[in-house]
Amino acid sequence: MARPSAPLTQQPLADVLEQIAERTPGPGGGAAAAVAVALAAALVEMTGKYDDSIMAQARMARANALRGRALELVEIERDAYAPVLEAQALEPDHPQRDHRLAAALAAAASPPLTTAGIGAQVAALAAESAIQGNLAVIGDAVTAAELADGGTRAAAHLVRMNLADSPGDPRRTEVTGLVNAAAEALEEAFAAAAEPQA
Repeated sequence: MARPSAPLTQQPLADVLEQIAERTPGPGGGAAAAVAVALAAALVEMTGKYDDSIMAQARMARANALRGRALELVEIERDAYAPVLEAQALEPDHPQRDHRLAAALAAAASPPLTTAGIGAQVAALAAESAIQGNLAVIGDAVTAAELADGGTRAAAHLVRMNLADSPGDPRRTEVTGLVNAAAEALEEAFAAAAEPQA
């Protein structure tokens, strides 16, 4: 299908999925990870609407802001890898090839790193919702934690791939911490859901 010019976030979900399924460099894994995180944030918002507490309202507002940022990243990721492909297409003996490729890969690591950071925050909010929120929507809170954790891990994998030739880049350590934080939040959500409910 021809690539629509409209932003992904303004297109029907079915059309977005169709574009992800196409044999094109973008949207791809980075955009999909950001979508997963945005979905998780929306679920956290929804759980907050079943709880009148001040804490729930704060979670809802924070999740809304994070959802908006994740959707911005969906759009950014649409073309984030294009400079990498352009550099790879240069002749092997091109004097700027190695430099341009290294710079493009370093730049391409930034959007998924941001996605991972948002995902870890959303996972923490989802865990709070599972622990403190309305029991009627605890399944939704756990689902949010699962999606946020998955989006974080997927984005982190992309960061590591892009920085594979840059072992000293501090973002590799940073993203590992984000993955661990999201995983811990997911375990907390699981534990809350496993507790006997009154």
